[in-house]
Amino acid sequence: MQYLGLKNKLKDFLVFSIRDIEKIDSSFHKQRLSEWQKKGYVRKVRQGFYIFSDIIMSERTLFIIANRIYGPSYISLEMALSIYGLIPEAVYGITSITSQRTKRLQTSVGNFIYQHMRPSLFFGYQLGEDNGHYYRIAEIEKAVLDYFYFHAKMNDKESFKSLRFNTSEFKEKADLKKFNAYLAAFENKELTKRVTNFLKYIHA
Repeated sequence: MQYLGLKNKLKDFLVFSIRDIEKIDSSFHKQRLSEWQKKGYVRKVRQGFYIFSDIIMSERTLFIIANRIYGPSYISLEMALSIYGLIPEAVYGITSITSQRTKRLQTSVGNFIYQHMRPSLFFGYQLGEDNGHYYRIAEIEKAVLDYFYFHAKMNDKESFKSLRFNTSEFKEKADLKKFNAYLAAFENKELTKRVTNFLKYIHA
């Protein structure tokens, strides 16, 4: 199959894999991808995953890529907190939760960081959309809980203060009933203690 024919067949794919191509053309030779990379037609993201070189990259494009190249996963932790306006710092890497092993991927399009969480805690995300493509991102409540789950040292007034957390934004956007239900699902006493202290801090 020629490049333009394949590109038309994959027009609904922002990120595509070799397996996606083989579903369209079972006789496809992987060598063609190497040729197309040299010509600048396609760009390799990681082993087995590619994008067309002419796509317009944005933060949300990276979210879609993050979901696809290592999954199941959803955007969370620092990146989600930043998106929701809860922390002021820029985030240098797309942070995600996965039910697979913890992994860091340095790719041609960006750095992707995945933190393992047991499958029973793989919930609390919603679908975001970008130009007809969808990605999974933590709800604001789950993003905060995921963050505290992996940051055990965030447990007192000084550490909460150092986070420079936007408390007014959280109070406006978060559903505390849902937040507490999600917290209970973790079944983690230490996390509950940290989060309880945090809630006292932001409501003081």
